Formats: sequence, C-alpha cells, structure tokens
Amino acid sequence: MNNFLHTEFYNNTVALYLCVFFSIVLAAILKRLISKYFASILFKLVARTGKKLNKLSFVSLIIAPLENFLFLFISFVALDRLNYPSELNFKIYKTTFFGVVDSASSIALVVTFTWLCLRAIDFVATVLEESATKTNDHTESQLIIFFKDFFKMILGIIGLLMILQFGFHKDIGNIVTGLSIVGAAIALATKESLENLIASFIIFFDRPFTVGDTLKVNSLTGVVEKIGLRSTRIRTEEKTYISVPNKQMVDSIIDNLSMRTQRRAVTNLEISLSATAEQLKGLTPALNKILQREDVTSFSVFLKDTGQYAHKFEITYFADASQNPNDFNSMREAINLEIIALAEKMNLPLANNSNRIFTMEKGS
Repeated sequence: MNNFLHTEFYNNTVALYLCVFFSIVLAAILKRLISKYFASILFKLVARTGKKLNKLSFVSLIIAPLENFLFLFISFVALDRLNYPSELNFKIYKTTFFGVVDSASSIALVVTFTWLCLRAIDFVATVLEESATKTNDHTESQLIIFFKDFFKMILGIIGLLMILQFGFHKDIGNIVTGLSIVGAAIALATKESLENLIASFIIFFDRPFTVGDTLKVNSLTGVVEKIGLRSTRIRTEEKTYISVPNKQMVDSIIDNLSMRTQRRAVTNLEISLSATAEQLKGLTPALNKILQREDVTSFSVFLKDTGQYAHKFEITYFADASQNPNDFNSMREAINLEIIALAEKMNLPLANNSNRIFTMEKGS
C-alpha cells in the first residue's frame, strides 16, 4: 500500500493526487461552515463600533461571496502543489495554456474578493441607513446612499486595475500614467458629467434641498425622490418622474416650498367704478372681519389702486406652513365665498371687465 501511494503518474505521486483531491472535496463540503466562522470573526470586528448590528443579516449578506472566495483560494493553492506535464503547456495565440489558467484563477479570486468587499459596503450602508431612519434625517439617508454608490464605483475601478495587474500582468503604474494623459482628454469630453458629479457634492454638503422636499425649479414643481451622482429625480405635480442634471439644480434658482415659514395667499378684488366712496370705505373693515379666523395668522386689506376699469382691493393673508395643503385650499375657498357673499350683501358690483376675484398662493 505504501509503495502504491508513492507511485508516480505524470511527475506526481498518488499520495499527492489524493491530498489535492481531498483538499478540494473538504473545501467544497466545509466551505459554508468555514465561511460562517470567518463571517463571525468579521462581525465581531464590525460590532466593536458600538452600534447594535444584526448578525444574521450580516452573515447572510457576505456568506455567498466569502464561501466562493475561500473555496477558490483553497482549490487553487491545492492544485498549485501538482507538477504538470510540459506537454500541457501548449501555446494559445500569444500565450501558453498554463498562462491562461494562471490568469483565469487570478481573475476569479479578484472578482470574488471584490464581490465580498461590495457586500461589506452594502451592509455598512444598511446599518447607517437604519440609524439615519431613527433620526428622521432624509439628508443623512440620501448622503449614505450617495457615498455607497460612490465607494462601490471606486472599488469597481480598483478591482478592474487588480484584474489588469494579476490577470493580464499589466503594469498598473504605466496604465495609471497613461490614464492621466487620457484622463485629461476624457475630462474634456465628459465635462458635463464631471460638472454634474461636482454639483452632486455641492448639493449634499450645502443642502439647498433634501429628499422629500417640494421644489419649484424653473417651470416645474414636484417632490425630490432621489439625489444621484448625475441627476436629481423629481416626482412632479402631474405625477410624472423627471431627471434634472445636478449642475442645473445648482445653477438654477430653486424655490424650496418645504422651507417656507408660512403659506401666503393673495386675492385681488376688483369693484366696479359705480361703487361710491362710502361703500368702498366700509368694505375694508368688513373684509378684515372675514379674515379674523383661527387658521389665519396675519392679514392685510387695502385699496391698492383705482383706475380706468375698477377699484382694486388687495387682500393678503397667511397661514401656518404646517397646515395641510387640502385644509389650506378649503380655507381659501371659504374666504372667497364669504367675500362674494359680502359683496352681494353690500350691493357692491364687481368690475365687468375682470374675472371678479383672483386668488393665488405664494410661499413666504
């Protein structure tokens, strides 16, 4: 039996073949157990940050890439112990078969390790998002999503460079030097994309708006749903979904309706020129009485102008910004109806050339 184990086939003993075979089989059988053990060690290191972490979610997130990486690593190390016959080292295009196998194994290890790192970033981002959710800080949540995507992009670039280094045996130093030259040309060609990227940083750190804010940008009004690396996604009042380049969001005048301190409404009341001065004089206190409501925080009424077609009264009133928009609209409707009823009661004719009453809401 001992002589059989030392028998050589293709420059390797039977014992060595068995050792390599059982190493790969054990790696396949025990990869999940070993991965869970290493995942537990990694979890203990992460848990030292003091945050309350879910061990099950952490392990389930990184177990797949970790076990694949460990299995490939153990298998490649075991197979590397074998002496392969020179006949297998035939030429393929401009390289050899052994060179192709070596490059493929290196690429596989780099890809699985990069996958593992990406899953780790996802877990850290998930933990931070949960913490941000407890504080109801939409800006912090969106900032976490932004940097998660940013770091994953950087990690992807590093992974690609490692593949070029270990898989294709390219000198990264020369590549980076070449990329610095090419990068200048690319920067000019992708000037708009770079401006949008820089603008996204300005948005996150200057915070002119956050996710959930209602904005008025140019002629569009809607709620911010996501701030990305290139653009900001807005759900408009028509329920359409638009993407606005971040550079435009930074350069444009943005009216953040969510940051207003009060809701403002302005009503223009046009009275016919046939109305007497005595009627007009009594109209102002009557309108003031209508606006003396609990849901109106302040108001003003005055005869703004008199001209060729009408006597023009401007009625301005404010409500608390926290008031529900539907409630605010109901309040405006009730005030307008009371104004119409007052005009009828005082026999005040409205100007024929006007639309009787004009009301508009403004942020303040």
